Amino acid sequence: MTTDIYHGVGKRKSAIARVWMRPGTGIVTINNIPLENYFTRETLIAFILRPLRLTSTEGQFDIKVNVKGGGISGQADAVGYGLAKALIDYDINLRPVLKKAGLCTRDARVVERKKYGRHKARKGFQWRKR
Repeated sequence: MTTDIYHGVGKRKSAIARVWMRPGTGIVTINNIPLENYFTRETLIAFILRPLRLTSTEGQFDIKVNVKGGGISGQADAVGYGLAKALIDYDINLRPVLKKAGLCTRDARVVERKKYGRHKARKGFQWRKR
């Protein structure tokens, strides 16, 4: 017996989300915790489920996510991007819809590293003339 499983990996800042989708009833678990318990902000939940709503596939898949690293917002962005990639793995014809919504592009912004001789990445020490 073969079961169709669709996979996508999403990254944002230092968060990495591995997403697996299989046909089911619409249960979403993140690190073996229900979605609503893992992400408590409504805006983050809405961002994660946006690829499903845009493609009218909400409630058709059981989604299992393994996410690590970063903060809560970066993790939510990584999960949304991974879910979009898994949907493209499911059906390549969904790509134009997801691309138009901007869900097929990885947000490459990451924290700039701290440089020596400075407080932070760009902030220098205060200088006094006298």
